[in-house]
Amino acid sequence: MSIRWTYAFVDRPAASFSRAHAFWTAVTDTRLSEFRGERGEFVTLVPGGAADACVKVQGVDSGAGGAHLDFAVDDVPEFVESALRRGAGIAVEHEGWAVLRSPAGQLFCAVPWHGESVRPPVVRGSRLDQVCIDVPPSLYDAEVAFWSALLADWASAPGSRPEFHVLKPPAGLPVRILLQRLGEERRGEGLPGGERPASAHLDLACADIAATRARHEELGASLVAPGAHWTVMRDPAGGTYCLTGRDPETGGLPGQR
Repeated sequence: MSIRWTYAFVDRPAASFSRAHAFWTAVTDTRLSEFRGERGEFVTLVPGGAADACVKVQGVDSGAGGAHLDFAVDDVPEFVESALRRGAGIAVEHEGWAVLRSPAGQLFCAVPWHGESVRPPVVRGSRLDQVCIDVPPSLYDAEVAFWSALLADWASAPGSRPEFHVLKPPAGLPVRILLQRLGEERRGEGLPGGERPASAHLDLACADIAATRARHEELGASLVAPGAHWTVMRDPAGGTYCLTGRDPETGGLPGQR
């Protein structure tokens, strides 16, 4: 089983869908595709030149949104079966593609590959290149094991801090995964034991966090919290994301490949 391409999905409430896609097209220097879906709730951010898209925006009917991954594969049923064997569940099954749920509750999709192969370039010193899955402590080890097994040809290794685990895709794929162990449990409905499902947000690799932050604030984003090596932001649609001090070309920390 081979993953041919990856998409990062920006999920935002339907009421703020237009603000979301306006902001993220500006951030990624892209244009909008035609809107798709029964309610026009899906749109792809199309880069210029010969590059292929790797970011999409979705307007969701309930909840605050967040982010998720689409995996484009040659054989969708094979990928779905592989995920189910490793502990995933089916959330929604469509003709030709499927929405799945990881053991900690994070949604992701299996979709057909349509020949995408050319990664978009760095834009103004930054690149949207990572989906960070935020996992309650009691579910973290199982979630790391699940993604490491499902993405067997990705490099799976502990991150720069004890609460991080990185899944780096083979060369050429545009979106990587960071698993982050939260500091405390999320209580509520969703999983056995009362834990709330995992959630996810987007990360951008930035050559200069301060410069990228200033640009994003010009576009309507706002600061949530500054950090030593990352800064938490809120986009005009109300979703949080992070600017991180990683190499936009490689995705690694400074000095790493």
